[in-house]
Amino acid sequence: MDIKHYMHDLGQKARSASRAMAKADTAAKNQVLLTIAGAIRRDAALLRVANEQDMAAARTSGLTDAMLDRLSLSDKAIATMAAGLEQIAALSDPIGEISNLKYRPSGIQVGQMRVPLGVIGIIYEARPNVTVDAAGLCIKSGNATILRGGSEAIHCNQALAKIVQEGLAAAGLPQDAVQIVETTDRAAVGELITMPEYVDVIVPRGGKGLIERLMRESRVPMIKHLDGICHVYIDDRADLAKAAAVAFNAKCHRYGTCNTMETLLVARSVAAEALPQLAALFAGKQVELRADAEAQIILAGYPHLAAATEEDWQTEYLAPILAVKIVGDIEQAIDHINTYSSRHTDAIITEDYSRALRFLREVDSASVMVNASTRFADGFEYGLGAEIGISNDKLHARGPVGLEGLTSLKYIVLGHGEIRE
Repeated sequence: MDIKHYMHDLGQKARSASRAMAKADTAAKNQVLLTIAGAIRRDAALLRVANEQDMAAARTSGLTDAMLDRLSLSDKAIATMAAGLEQIAALSDPIGEISNLKYRPSGIQVGQMRVPLGVIGIIYEARPNVTVDAAGLCIKSGNATILRGGSEAIHCNQALAKIVQEGLAAAGLPQDAVQIVETTDRAAVGELITMPEYVDVIVPRGGKGLIERLMRESRVPMIKHLDGICHVYIDDRADLAKAAAVAFNAKCHRYGTCNTMETLLVARSVAAEALPQLAALFAGKQVELRADAEAQIILAGYPHLAAATEEDWQTEYLAPILAVKIVGDIEQAIDHINTYSSRHTDAIITEDYSRALRFLREVDSASVMVNASTRFADGFEYGLGAEIGISNDKLHARGPVGLEGLTSLKYIVLGHGEIRE
């Protein structure tokens, strides 16, 4: 296969389809989403078979537990994909929305209109649910998309792509609006990220190595996050039972996700009481605790204990490993987070309203939480229907990226024949 020719052909088709999608009415876009949701439920058994083919190959090739977790498509995950599409269909259509319309002294009215970005290239590893989430969000926001999933999920992605294109055809919209890159050749990624004439934005979903490569080589703007070094801080005015439940969930609900807690910070005055409670919970999951010197003394006797190093504060484990540090107060906690966080998601557990507000104001992350698990940092949980990715950048989009993150604003001017003097 001539990869360059193949990718440019996809790009040309996507650009043409994007013009049709930008004009599509809300009813047609919602029809696509609901048709896809119904077909996913209808073909759930076929999707599980395709996923098991991918899982078997992944186990043989020695993929990590974190990658296997992302690749797995459970009955619940299939149901969530369908529900996510229905939630997107129920959301207001942002396209064409006019805001901030004001009269100027000249007599003209100036405002802004929300419009699609155009063609979005999405590059992702494992996670077959991304195929549906990304397609659904791009369709509703009037964009075309080129999806390049990882080779480890090829069978499942192809099965899902057929369902998506069935939905587009049923609504009379171009099937080229959602295209799957059929080749697993990595050269296809290199072409996709260097086609600004066809692709307006790249959204990478994958490991740090993939995203670092794309940051070096891409000629197309990106919506991205590099990693998820998420913190939970247990304040000395926390309800410790609440703190234990939240911190345990933040770490152990799933290990291989970017919103999993990787560092636990505990106020010194409650550490002797809080840490043993948490250690008992973590021991049941065989979580290794990498603790600073103070925490090691309190956790002495814990079966999976190691000394923390400077590297631990900077590591996204995606595994049953947790860095633990004792801090003097909220100021030290915020300083540690703003020094080591990847700006993804960070949480405080406290019953003090003023401290909660201070944490929300001063922690410089895309999602900042009070008395809630970091695992909620997710487009579905935020009511976005799904997410195309999470951004910890500060320009254009930040946090879980849903419909609005896939649009931009252009200025519009309404006049009555005014001329500039």
